[in-house]
Amino acid sequence: MTPDSPLREYVEQYLPEDDVQQAARARGLELGCVPIGAGGGAALRFLATALQAKAVVEVGTGAGVSGLYLLGGMPASGVLTSIDVEPEHQRVAREMFSRARISPSRTRLIMGSALDVLPRLTDGGYDLVFVDGHKPEYPKYLEHGVRMLRPGGVIAFDNVLWHGRVVDQAQRDESTNAMRDIARSVREDDRLVPVILPLGDGLLVAARRP
Repeated sequence: MTPDSPLREYVEQYLPEDDVQQAARARGLELGCVPIGAGGGAALRFLATALQAKAVVEVGTGAGVSGLYLLGGMPASGVLTSIDVEPEHQRVAREMFSRARISPSRTRLIMGSALDVLPRLTDGGYDLVFVDGHKPEYPKYLEHGVRMLRPGGVIAFDNVLWHGRVVDQAQRDESTNAMRDIARSVREDDRLVPVILPLGDGLLVAARRP
């Protein structure tokens, strides 16, 4: 699908966003933290529901768009741990979670570098890990993410098509190379069963084998 094709528009608009999601998306764009698209968000909500995910980690809080989708699929007892280096992002996300009437007890927002925070999180303690952080660090997030997953858990990486640059071999910038590296590493990891979903800017999803 081309970026502006009617088919892509149909897929992305299949499940309309509510007022809070739209507000969070607008604030994210204002802050310069481009949120996951509606199609990718719906996929996250689906995964959280299918996994009955009670413990989820998110790298990149942004303005709370992906968090709203994840929490929307988690059971009422589920807790989202979300990491972001920007305090303003997390302030806005808290505001959006409050507007969505999500109990503060269901979110644990940690400010800091993901590479500093992830090593402190529990081995095998999470059902779902979602990565939408600093693109050049994606390959480093992978090992932490797989370690943290329970058997049957899922890790997901946003933006793996990187605006179509990954298929243009003339593009050799750091972020594009990182997207190629993460796709290759996940494919070659015998612990994982992966698939790339062509939603938004590409969502790479992989389940940890039992």
